[in-house]
Amino acid sequence: MTTSSRAQGATVWLTGLPSAGKTTIARILAGRLRSEGHRVEVLDGDEIRRFLSAGLGFSREDRNTNVQRIGLVAEVLARNGVLSIVPVIAPYADSREAVRKRHDASGTPYVEVHVATPVAVCSERDVKGLYARQAAGQLKGLTGVDDPYEPPADPALALATQDQTPEESAGSVYALLAERGLV
Repeated sequence: MTTSSRAQGATVWLTGLPSAGKTTIARILAGRLRSEGHRVEVLDGDEIRRFLSAGLGFSREDRNTNVQRIGLVAEVLARNGVLSIVPVIAPYADSREAVRKRHDASGTPYVEVHVATPVAVCSERDVKGLYARQAAGQLKGLTGVDDPYEPPADPALALATQDQTPEESAGSVYALLAERGLV
């Protein structure tokens, strides 16, 4: 990274189904960016839910509130020169659009990446056992199964993670950031 009085920040929002690979890609990307000297924060959806959004459920309204809180934190960090990587499901297009508009209003770069892993592949991966719990009738409202997921209509990048390694997916996101002059 070149030395400058102010680093360029941006928000990279990785949206997709549970077990799509969002957090894995975010961590790999963050490691690469940090190794190059960039200021990076990963705003992991599970961590945010435990702390910043504790007490929220999974209704549409609560999911929207959660996404808006994360979007605010990401935009503030990005506006102040941090690359904010946000691996968060954010199932509703209008919630993601509100986050984009917040970034646009402050002139802060926002990059939406669809981790477009098919539900069957996510179900096989089942990193947190959510799909198994849903299939056993122990969980209701699983995004993409019995609760809606609205894929981005026009993401900056769509990753077919079933056809590439997590490192290749992170490399594709890095290449997009480089193309846009953000790294």
